[in-house]
Formats: sequence, C-alpha cells, structure tokens
Amino acid sequence: MADTAKGEATKKPSEAVKKSPKKTPEKAAKKSPDGKPKKSPEKATKKPVVDGATKEKRERKLPAVPEAVLRRRKRAAQLKKDRLQRAIKRRVVNAKKRVGMFQRAERYVKEYRARERDEIRLARDARKAGNYYIPAGPKLAFVIRIRGVNQVAPKPRKVLQLFRLRQINNGVFVKLNAATLSMLRICDPHVTWGYPNLKTVRELVYKRGFAKNRRERLPITSNKVIEERLGKCGIICTEDLIHEIYTVGPHFKQATNFLWPFKLNTPTGGWRKKTNHYVEGGDFGNREDKINSLLRRMV
Repeated sequence: MADTAKGEATKKPSEAVKKSPKKTPEKAAKKSPDGKPKKSPEKATKKPVVDGATKEKRERKLPAVPEAVLRRRKRAAQLKKDRLQRAIKRRVVNAKKRVGMFQRAERYVKEYRARERDEIRLARDARKAGNYYIPAGPKLAFVIRIRGVNQVAPKPRKVLQLFRLRQINNGVFVKLNAATLSMLRICDPHVTWGYPNLKTVRELVYKRGFAKNRRERLPITSNKVIEERLGKCGIICTEDLIHEIYTVGPHFKQATNFLWPFKLNTPTGGWRKKTNHYVEGGDFGNREDKINSLLRRMV
C-alpha cells in the first residue's frame, strides 16, 4: 500500500508539468532581432472605425466659448481697429499742419525783410529829395519791474498789478497807446521799459516763454499747447505767436494774456542805480531801443 501511494505521488507532479511548445520556423521569423514580436502590416494599417454617434459625443465634450467672451473679443477687435484708424488720420493731419507752419514762417520772414527794405528805401528817397524821413512811432514796448514793494504808493502799486508785474525782474509786453503811456508815467520810478526788436521778442518767447492755463505756469513744449488756447484766433504755432506780438496784431491781447509774465535774471554786471533815471545814468524810465542790450544780459 505504501508503494502504491508513493507511485501516485510521484506521478502527479510529472503530469502537472506541461511540455513547452516547440518554436516553429514561422513564429521565429515573426520576431525581430531584438526579441520583440513584429507587428503584421495588416494590423499596422488598420484604423479604428469611428461611427457618427461616437464622433458627435466627442464634439459635445469640447468646451464651448461663452457668448459674453465672444462679444468682448469682438468689441476689443473693433476698438483696436478704430484706434488704428484714428492714429492714421491724426498722423496725416499733423503732417499737413507742419507743412502749413513752415509756409507761415517763410511768409513772416518775407514780410519782415520787405518791411526793412521799405524803411531803407523811404529814407534814401527822402535824402535824395533833401528831406528827412521820420519812421512811424513804436507800437510795442517791453516793461520790466526793477524795484520791490517797499515805499510804493497806492497808484503805482495798482498800475503794477494791472501790468501783472508782481515781482522784481518780471517783464511783460505792452501795446503803446495813450492809456498805457499814462500808466507808464505813473509807475515810471519802479520800472524800466523800451522798444524790443524782432530778435529780442523771439528770444524771450523761445527761452523764457511759459503758458498760463487756469492760473498754472506751463512750459511751451509743443505747438499743441498754443493751438488749444489760441487756435480760435488763428494762432497755432510759436511763429504765429511771435508775429502777433511783434506786429501788435488784432489778437495781441489774447496772445499776451496767454503768456505768463517773463521771469528774468538780474542783468550780468548788476544795475547801475535804481533810484536815478536812465538819462541821468540810472536804471528806471524809458531807454528806447537800448532795452535790447539790457535783455541780452537778463535772458
């Protein structure tokens, strides 16, 4: 009995072990050199068949863009397009304005030269005829305050306020007529004034010119500052402003009120004697065309 039990026990493991299948040459050929099985060409070219239902389901799964986002994108694109069109139009308008400004400046230069030639011609004609040529009286004056607030009578103080001369070395352009001449006589001991030429007017505006806007002192950095305030008067650039002041044109009041009172330096070398008239070797009073040399030392 023991022998039979041992025989059965030895037979069972031999039966459990299965024989390994032998590799056929076809199967061996299907494997690649590195040992991995090769894919058959039929399986490689075969694509999964997608029916309409699964395709529609995939499309449904894609996130939809909200309508508000689409409207916002459309609005932003339209705003960008409008901004670009406005920039192009502004560029064209500015180019035309620059051309017009250059043409105006050239016309003003021709006018100044023609006026100088006329003065020379009239003086020569008068000299040939044995007469004297007396040029027209000056229409423009530049007034500078040279004394402070101490011991100033009420009338001169009020005149200085009307001229906007509230500080020492402040200067303004003044149109000469009967009213302004009488005012200059009242405040004569506190100011010095004269008749500026074209070069002096141009240097003052370009070097010391500041615009007055709502009681603010703004630098004239571009012609746009002038055009915004004086465009309705036909003054759109600095040369227009200089021409209007020098020729004392119809909009002289608006042009001078647009400018902040000029803040000048003490003249190089100092004043001579403020309490004496210019004729007596002092400083105050009318110095006619000698004001130009003084302003050269103060600008």
